[in-house]
Amino acid sequence: MNILLDDTSTIILTIGIIAVVIIFLAIFFSFIPLRLWIAARASSVKVGIFQLVGMRIRKVVPARIVNPLIKATKAGLNVSINKLEAHYLAGGNVDRVINALIAAQRAGIPLDFEQSCAIDLAGRDVLNAVQMSVNPKVIETPVIAAVAMDGIELRAKAKVTVRANIDRLVGGAGEETIIARVGEGIVTTVGSALSHKAVLENPDSISQTVLNKGLDAGTAFEILSIDIADIDVGRNVGAQLQIDQAEADKRIAQAKAEERRAMAVAQEQENIAEVQGMRARVIEAEAEVPRALAAAFREGRLGVMDYYNMQNIISDTEMRNAISKAGKDGPEKKG
Repeated sequence: MNILLDDTSTIILTIGIIAVVIIFLAIFFSFIPLRLWIAARASSVKVGIFQLVGMRIRKVVPARIVNPLIKATKAGLNVSINKLEAHYLAGGNVDRVINALIAAQRAGIPLDFEQSCAIDLAGRDVLNAVQMSVNPKVIETPVIAAVAMDGIELRAKAKVTVRANIDRLVGGAGEETIIARVGEGIVTTVGSALSHKAVLENPDSISQTVLNKGLDAGTAFEILSIDIADIDVGRNVGAQLQIDQAEADKRIAQAKAEERRAMAVAQEQENIAEVQGMRARVIEAEAEVPRALAAAFREGRLGVMDYYNMQNIISDTEMRNAISKAGKDGPEKKG
């Protein structure tokens, strides 16, 4: 019975030891990338176990440092593991930096590790920049409208071939600046042309004029060529402006004429009111005549015979006026 108990205890102890060893090995291999260390040693990359442990402690993924280091070593680049880790901790993309360095080396483009890291940390794709230095990129501008001196609008679209300038990638302007400057150059060139026909006959003059302005200054690119892909005739802006000016002059003339008419109507109304006022005063004065005659009769200053004589004079005057008027109208009727 005691022998059975001893065997059972031994088995349980053995199982416990095996479990502890398995757990320890699992933790050890999960914390220490042994396979990565073996791959590095096989690639002649000097990386110690304690360096990998240190990366784990510093919360650095060892594969993102060791794999690019293996790639750089195979490409013949002399890169320090500490610099790669420092760039990773700064938030950079180590693999993209190494790929850019390898591509630059193969293309014969001068690019060192520090410059590549600076470009990457500046937020630009350093690998894409190297590829663009080898294979230039074509930027197509939107339709740009410009008006020549004869008033005819031209609508042009340009294609700008650019190559990345590695030395100006940090702090240099981007594609939007290139497009804006090319558009400004096209507007200036077309606007200074005496006739739109001259521009249509020689669109290359736009390209040469714009290209000679040095539009790539301060940008991250080098402009290789500017080609006018399409140019069309738009509106007759000069004629439209003349029509608008004539319409404005017409409205101004109508407003002034309306003002004069209103002043004339007001003056006529004023004259009518003045005439009516004079007539009212005449009627009022005529109404005073009978009163004056009555007062004269009452006061004895006017007799009956005097009144009759005055009436005869008035009648005689009216008769003479009628005869005179009839004499004037007679010849007209005969004629």
